[in-house]
Amino acid sequence: MRHEQITRHTHDPVDKGTRRMRPALLRGWRRRCPRCGRGALLKGYLKVASSCAVCKLDYSHHRADDGPAYLTILLVGHLMAPLLHVVFVTWRPEPLILFTIFAVGCVGLSLYLLPRLKGAIVGFQWARAMGGFGQHG
Repeated sequence: MRHEQITRHTHDPVDKGTRRMRPALLRGWRRRCPRCGRGALLKGYLKVASSCAVCKLDYSHHRADDGPAYLTILLVGHLMAPLLHVVFVTWRPEPLILFTIFAVGCVGLSLYLLPRLKGAIVGFQWARAMGGFGQHG
């Protein structure tokens, strides 16, 4: 019976009632297939692969669009703005130094978060059977 469950979850279309949100989000965050967790989700920095090399899940149904960029801006802004205020009020660094440190921090954090949030959004869409993920596994 255990073998049938594993086979069903990795190779056959999964009923949307059995798709768990948390594992799908975590697998997407790690840039892995939301269904099996082993295949690569992205084939470049932000380019979603056409399908999973392991379980053959078709990724063409994803519609991440601008969601990862909006979430990245939201998170980076809400993290860096209060930190900028605290640093400025506490230490009063030179404006050019402050700008340089926070510019590098914002760019670095944005580059780190963007592909991970894209993966998480694709995982969310798969877990909720959104778009074509509802009919095609």
